[in-house]
Amino acid sequence: MLGNREKHETEVVVTGNNSNIELFKMADDQEQQVPAQTVEEPLDLILLSLDERIYVKMKNDRELRGRLHAFDQHLNIVIGDVEETVTTVEIDEETYEEIYKSTKRNIPMLFVRGDGVILVSPPMRTGT
Repeated sequence: MLGNREKHETEVVVTGNNSNIELFKMADDQEQQVPAQTVEEPLDLILLSLDERIYVKMKNDRELRGRLHAFDQHLNIVIGDVEETVTTVEIDEETYEEIYKSTKRNIPMLFVRGDGVILVSPPMRTGT
């Protein structure tokens, strides 16, 4: 039930008509304990990261870090509190050296189309 936020379960939203049904797995707004689950499919690993911070590597040297709110079987992703990093490579005309430049921006909420996703991972943790 979408309106009831008291439950601490993962919600599944069904959209579409009888001929075209899509499932979106969504994170609950409240803190929740993830029960021990058996990973049977690759998307089960992403399910464990709902409402957690994730790292997404995209095509064209883009990287996203943010909180996973929802995803579907096509790897379309809704991610919040996003930091996007775009890396570009320029060639110095005199020395022909590669110059790497990174541009960062913050986005409150972002829908990512799944065909641009290369990798989804929990962010790398530093320290112990």
